[in-house]
Amino acid sequence: MKYLELKRINAPYEAEMRQAISEVIDSGWYLQGRAVAEFEKDYAAYIGTRHCIACGNGLDALTLILRAYMELGRLQPGDEVMVPANTYIASVLAITDCGLKPVLIEPRLETCQIDDALMERALTSRTRAVMIVHLYGQCAYTDRIGDFCRRHELLLIEDNAQAHGCVFNASLKKTGSLGHAAGHSFYPGKNLGALGDAGAVTTDDAELAAVVRMLGNYGSARKYVNDYKGRNSRMDELQAAMLRVKLRHLDDINRQRQLIASVYYSQIHHPQVRMPHLPDSVFHIFPVFSSRRDELQAYLQAHDVATQIHYPIPPHRQRCYASLSGCVLPLTEQLSREELSLPCNEAMTTQQAEQVAQLVNDF
Repeated sequence: MKYLELKRINAPYEAEMRQAISEVIDSGWYLQGRAVAEFEKDYAAYIGTRHCIACGNGLDALTLILRAYMELGRLQPGDEVMVPANTYIASVLAITDCGLKPVLIEPRLETCQIDDALMERALTSRTRAVMIVHLYGQCAYTDRIGDFCRRHELLLIEDNAQAHGCVFNASLKKTGSLGHAAGHSFYPGKNLGALGDAGAVTTDDAELAAVVRMLGNYGSARKYVNDYKGRNSRMDELQAAMLRVKLRHLDDINRQRQLIASVYYSQIHHPQVRMPHLPDSVFHIFPVFSSRRDELQAYLQAHDVATQIHYPIPPHRQRCYASLSGCVLPLTEQLSREELSLPCNEAMTTQQAEQVAQLVNDF
């Protein structure tokens, strides 16, 4: 069993996708056209925000948000942004690429999400923003985080790269609409995946949206007139057309992933395998944790079940962030040593999930 087969993932939508591709080809318009505009409208409505700005990828989405806040005077070089220490490196790259300082916050072991109890002690006179990451497809937002940001007048930015369609249970609002702005990735392996790189920013802030849009288009709102030193970060018409097709099926995709996860939760019972508490997740990733992680991975591979590790080296242990190597983050490092991702996607059957669960129990 492969960990993820993109061809099987997309097979149910092939006829719709081919029709969408034909419409783009026939239009003769391949950038900044109708398909992108329609996807932006559809995705904003789905997430529950006033604005959606399509861009090149998820890293660009986060970077454009931070750059836009700098252009608007809400952030200055050297300002601090709290971010989970156990995130994928893209969250941290966006912060440092803008000349801002990441402040790494440990997670809670039971949820793997940023520990909101640690934020107050990490606050300094230079703290200006919090970036939460809905890791694995689980909602990282809490009322305590929202209150913390309001009390200290901090920007709340969401990295929603892994959680399309996830809902904050207390409000029924979707992730991507809970903070001031959110970055989204549509990398092919995501729950809402394109056939290449693509991303988006969602926000209710019209001024921020306008600046993000300009920054992703060479800093320009009108051809050959450049108000900012921008970049080229645009979603093409083909990717937008593919995403519009798959967006119509996203809730069904998430329900199937949740069904597979429910099999794991109900049937995996191994004293050396821990499963985190992920009640609001759409399960982009289904992580388990074990001090014998590498042995478990080898055992499953020997029985033809492929797995992945997310993420074996945390950002503060990467060579590119040698300046952060002095951070003391034992929980983050424990998760990086112990995490193993079981296959969990909408192309799987419950019978396959039961087989995986039995193999884990037999280990």
